[in-house]
Amino acid sequence: MEHPPYRLAEEFDRFLGDPDDPGEVFSYARCAELDEKEEFPADICDRFQEWGLSDEYVPVEHGGRLHDYEQVLQLVRTVARRDLTCAIGHGKTYLGGVCVWVAGSSEQGARLGADIMAGVPVSLGLTERAHGSDLLANDVRTDDKADHWLVSGEKWLINNATRGSVLSLLTRTHPDGGPRGFSVLLVDKRELDEGTYRHLPKIPTLGIRGADISGIAFDGARVPRSALVGTEGAGLEIVLKALQLTRTMCAALSLGAGDHGLRLGLDFAEERELYGRRLIDIPQARHVLAGAAADVLLHEAVALVAARAVQTQTAELSVTSAVVKYLLPTGTDQVLADLTGLLGARAFLKGVHANGRFQKVERDHRIVGLFDGNTLVNLNSLVNQFRPLVRGFKRGTGDTAGAGAACDLATPLPPLDPSKLSLVARHGSGVVAGLAASVEEITRRAARNPALDPVAEAARRLLAVTTEVHAEMETYQGVLAEVPAAAFEVARRYTLCWAGAACVGLWTQSTDRLGDDPGTGALWRDGLWLRAALDRLLVRLGEPAANGRQTGEELLGALRDARSSGRLFSLLPQRVPERRPAMPAAPSGETERTSC
Repeated sequence: MEHPPYRLAEEFDRFLGDPDDPGEVFSYARCAELDEKEEFPADICDRFQEWGLSDEYVPVEHGGRLHDYEQVLQLVRTVARRDLTCAIGHGKTYLGGVCVWVAGSSEQGARLGADIMAGVPVSLGLTERAHGSDLLANDVRTDDKADHWLVSGEKWLINNATRGSVLSLLTRTHPDGGPRGFSVLLVDKRELDEGTYRHLPKIPTLGIRGADISGIAFDGARVPRSALVGTEGAGLEIVLKALQLTRTMCAALSLGAGDHGLRLGLDFAEERELYGRRLIDIPQARHVLAGAAADVLLHEAVALVAARAVQTQTAELSVTSAVVKYLLPTGTDQVLADLTGLLGARAFLKGVHANGRFQKVERDHRIVGLFDGNTLVNLNSLVNQFRPLVRGFKRGTGDTAGAGAACDLATPLPPLDPSKLSLVARHGSGVVAGLAASVEEITRRAARNPALDPVAEAARRLLAVTTEVHAEMETYQGVLAEVPAAAFEVARRYTLCWAGAACVGLWTQSTDRLGDDPGTGALWRDGLWLRAALDRLLVRLGEPAANGRQTGEELLGALRDARSSGRLFSLLPQRVPERRPAMPAAPSGETERTSC
């Protein structure tokens, strides 16, 4: 692979310096200090600007450097791995601009792109105090005048509402509302008359304490007609399509939090002595770490396929984004919860283990599952698409070619065509439709390499369960209102099947290239990471685990090797600037002799 996206992220990480060094601007110590003060990380964001991170939020057609969403994923993951407040506070500008990238004019795109690259913060004004996720109930209204709009009302719990100079505002442009009663306006606060808007106070939050979570109120603010994004009445559709992009990119936040939490848990287990031996030598601790490691790799695999699918399977992003936005935040919350049990009291304390970084990442990550559509919103989106998903699975339709390109990390990505975004994946899921062929490929490989037999068997079991889940989905086709709880459970099971299909597809398409890498090849050869990921998914689908103990030991060995050699624990070969731990690493594939 020539110039893969993770290489730019590695370069960015080096530029930011060693986060363990308190002399660095973007250090763990500085982030803890800002969190304690509930202060926005302005100096750290200036450092991002110096490198040019904002340029990566602007598509090339609007003057920026965004041409590859896998690259955006890796860059934001790099920031989130150090501090989620910084990732969310700075990354909000990307979210604020997406409505224009999806439906704006070239003039709007060029102007907004220039602002973003100059460091102007941008936000997205969606939610209101009384309505939460119910966008159709929103009250902020716009009165239509001859040459301008008059905006009145309040947006609340808006990231960068106060700091941002520009915001994409969802507003009611027809008094009766309804699906065609809302529009998006690109509002520049620098051009509003004084006294026609005011900022609402910052809201204290449990996590991301330094972020600007506040609001804005308008009182007859005069906005030029040229601020309209797309066509009048298309606002809800524009926002829902834009959210498909942002929900997919939210995966970077969960990946970074998982990276950070897993490293803290491993270091604690290596250092902590209990009952006369190190915690890492106690079977239950090893089991917890191995499970967390498997989930971190599982989440990475899903995120890689999804980020690439933005460009290769754009028409199916309504499914992809909902799966990812449900699965990764909830899965990472569980990883952090499992590691909390490992750290015990030190998971909650400041100034003890790693200066309290674990309690911060755990607090900060809780919000990721809430914004850009919460857990129920995303599961409900999948329920609403059960009919085409079932039909596509029966017929074997869906964009299987696009899925194959998403899974092959060496395939160049086509430019994103926002016009292909759709609110429904009409032909089903190409990722799931390609599962049967991927299972056949693994079975063929296993015939030549018996070490792959456990992977092939797990993949066949996944295919069988996926068929059962689609039969369950058929029961709830056409359910749009008053969705029963059982339908949400079926949607949850579907996300696991989609994730499994993505993992199997990624391994079959990319293992020949990555299996020879001296750093990460051990994870790919003989399907180690895939074996672990499928075990985790099958258990959550109600199936018995098959390869737990030995697979876990091999994975734990790979995790310790990566940490001791200065590599990110990842499916991709990437080095990190953090200091290496002082303790000796265990040999790869080591086996704990003590019985559970």
